Amino acid sequence: MAVNLGGVALGVSVVLVYLLRWVFKEKRQPAALIPFVLSHLYGMLAALAALGTWSVLGAVTWVNLWAANVAGYGTLVWGVGGSAPDVTRAQRLVLTPGGYVIVFLLTAVLLALWKWAPRVSNAKLFFGAFSGIAVALSGNVASVAAVPLGSSVNLLGSLFTQAFA
Repeated sequence: MAVNLGGVALGVSVVLVYLLRWVFKEKRQPAALIPFVLSHLYGMLAALAALGTWSVLGAVTWVNLWAANVAGYGTLVWGVGGSAPDVTRAQRLVLTPGGYVIVFLLTAVLLALWKWAPRVSNAKLFFGAFSGIAVALSGNVASVAAVPLGSSVNLLGSLFTQAFA
């Protein structure tokens, strides 16, 4: 699936809103920003790793990206009178089997935080992942994010595989 400029704009707007919230409401406390940043990185990883696959995570990222594209397109075209061209530049990440184990473990951690972490806002987790998925496939973001995310996940996956295989 492709991402349009509206989807990317919507993802960036979520990041800007949460940064402003962090500055004014959360008084720039670093701990308050961590859940959003980590879920944003997870969303980017999910989009780069699973989008286009026949999997539950692939379907969830597809629906998320579709919603971002539709809402962003409507906002840019009907809201402010602009246009929303395709800005997709990414390919799927090439992950090792251990890398996919790490993606699975991170998914389990995110869902556990969502369910049982009372001090972590579910909205931060949701909108962090949403914005990560929305911006992950755009030109410069994909090229900057794919290498460190993919390499880190594959490295952790190889360590996991060595420890348990």
